[in-house]
Amino acid sequence: MRVAIAGAGAVGRSIAAELLENGHEVLLIDVDPKAIKIDSVPRAEWLLADACEISSLDEAGLNNCHVVIAASGDDKVNLVVSLLAKTEYGVPRVVARINHPKNEWLFNESWGVDVAVSTPRLLSALVEEAVSVGDLVRLMTFRQGQANLVELTLPEDAPVVGQRSGSVPWPEDTALVAILREGRVLVPSADDPLEAGDELLFVANQEVEGDLARLLSPH
Repeated sequence: MRVAIAGAGAVGRSIAAELLENGHEVLLIDVDPKAIKIDSVPRAEWLLADACEISSLDEAGLNNCHVVIAASGDDKVNLVVSLLAKTEYGVPRVVARINHPKNEWLFNESWGVDVAVSTPRLLSALVEEAVSVGDLVRLMTFRQGQANLVELTLPEDAPVVGQRSGSVPWPEDTALVAILREGRVLVPSADDPLEAGDELLFVANQEVEGDLARLLSPH
C-alpha cells in the first residue's frame, strides 16, 4: 500500500517508520527544509514541497496513493490537504490529525476526512477506558459514516453476561468487532458467550450509542 504523509515532523516521521516496518511504501512531504531529515527515515521517499499546492501533490503522485495522512502541526494545513486529497485525487482513505480540540468539528466528510485523530480526545478516552467498568467509552471517530469505535468492559451484573453474542439484540447500525479476554483478542462468532470482564469493541453509529450503553450496563 502506498501512503503519503503531509508533515514530516516528529509525528509524521514516527508514523512513516511504523508503516515502513509493516511493509508499506511511504512518501513524506514537508515545505520546511529543516523537516527534511532523510537519515531519520531513510527507507521513505521525501519531497520538499507545499502539500497545499496542487502542483506539489501532482509531483507527489497522489492519484497513486491508497492513503493520505495529514499530520502537520497546523490544522488549517491538514484540512486543506484532506480536501484536496479526496476531491482532486479521489484518495480512498484520508486520515487527519487534529491539533486543537476547538477545531474538531471541522474534521468531517465535508473536508474530505475519513478518520480524524485528536490526541487530547484519544488520551482522555484511554484514561476513561482504564478506570471505567460498565461505561461506554468512545475511542475513535470515523467521520465519513458518522460511526465511532467504542469500548465497554462488562461488569459482573451486566444483563448480557452469559448470553451468546448472536442472541443479543444489538441496536441497528452496531457491530461487535472484537472481544478482549484475558490477554487474548477474539473475533466474535454468534455462539461465543459474553463473560464478566470482557472488553467489548464496537463500531456503532453515534446515534445508537445510548441504546448500546443501556443494553450493556446494569445502571
